[in-house]
Formats: sequence, C-alpha cells, structure tokens
Amino acid sequence: MPRDPRVTAYIDKALPFAQAILGHIRGLVHTTLPAATETVKWGMPFFQLNGRDVAMMAAFKAHAGLGIFDGTAMATGDGMGQFGKLASVSDLPGDVLLVERLHSAAALAEAGRPARQRPAAAPKGEAAIPDDLAVALAAEPAAAATFAGFPPGARRDYVEWVLGAKQPATRARRIETTVAQAADGKKLNWKYEKC
Repeated sequence: MPRDPRVTAYIDKALPFAQAILGHIRGLVHTTLPAATETVKWGMPFFQLNGRDVAMMAAFKAHAGLGIFDGTAMATGDGMGQFGKLASVSDLPGDVLLVERLHSAAALAEAGRPARQRPAAAPKGEAAIPDDLAVALAAEPAAAATFAGFPPGARRDYVEWVLGAKQPATRARRIETTVAQAADGKKLNWKYEKC
C-alpha cells in the first residue's frame, strides 16, 4: 500500500529516538497487514483496514506510544496505548506478540466489529432530593406531581443543578425555576429538546 506522506512527515519531524520506534512500528504493520492504509487522526498516525482503526502511534518529547485496537484496554495513565512510554525500540514487546495483536485487530476490522471496547457505564442511582427543594415542590402539588413523573435522569438533572449552586441566593433561584418549570411540565434542558 502507498505510504501517506503526512505519516512520513510526522515521523521525520519526531526526535531521533522516536523516529526509530515509529519507523519500526510502521514497517511491522505493513509487513503484517499489507492491505492496511495510513491516515492521520487527531494529529497522529493511524493504520486502518476496511475503514476501521487497527493501530495508532504517537511521538512525544521523551517517549512514543503504540495502541493496537484488538479489544484490549488502552493505558489510562502511563503513556499512550497499551505498551506504556516507549523510549527505544527495545521497549516494544517482541515482534511476535505485536504481530499476534495486529492479527487480532485485523480480525475485528474484517468482521466489521468495533475494535475499541468501552466499559459499560454503571447506571446512576436515583438522586436524593435535597430538603429545601422537596419543601418547595410540596408547596406546589402540580409541580411535585410532574417532577415525580419525570424520568430519573431528568430529576437527577434538576437535583444536580440545584446542588451545584455556590451561593444561597443562586440555589434559591434554581429551586424557584425548578418548581416553575416542573409545573409547566418542562425538564431542565427543555429548550434543547427536539419538538
């Protein structure tokens, strides 16, 4: 496959230690996955099959990073990708392991499945209504009934908005607005809902 000149320029612009790492990765990807194409996303080189990401690499001041989209989690703190901060080619795992991981990513791309697995978000519990908001709602039975009928996320939006006020006067205004909008059957962000 032809090499993307933007990727070549990215590697050429990197510091010498990173040029060696990125050049090794690029060569390994193309040897392992000859049909892989190159692109640049978010300013970094990516390798794709069937329009799906299979790997990415990046260079920084003191390290480089490699991510292979084979379904395993990316690092969350030490570097970018799954292999930590790479300061030399010897910091990479062996080529045999990298080839296996690239083949796994290619299989996901060929199957049309997303290579990035995001953990399912834990469902949020019911928001505890603060006492001052509960009192204000109780004083307006129509608002209280509508508020109680809102989905849990809509009630949570209001509660978090009220609790987020830093000044007592702001909190009082937000409670007043919550009661008035609930009486009208409006969720907090009603202006942005599609009609």
